[in-house]
Amino acid sequence: MPKLKTSSGAAKRFKKTAKGYKHRQSFRNHILTKKSTKRKRQLRKLKDIAPADVPLIRRLLGH
Repeated sequence: MPKLKTSSGAAKRFKKTAKGYKHRQSFRNHILTKKSTKRKRQLRKLKDIAPADVPLIRRLLGH
């Protein structure tokens, strides 16, 4: 069987943790003046990947 290549785009976007995978939340790049401080603060955190998406992420990362 050939070696699996990691998708470089996925490698930049997803992090493997002990319990699964995490990703950065969207809506935090531009037009930040109209968004409340609370909303921007809550968007800082990494979010878990949905269980249904884990097999696809694993394949993209070559695990």
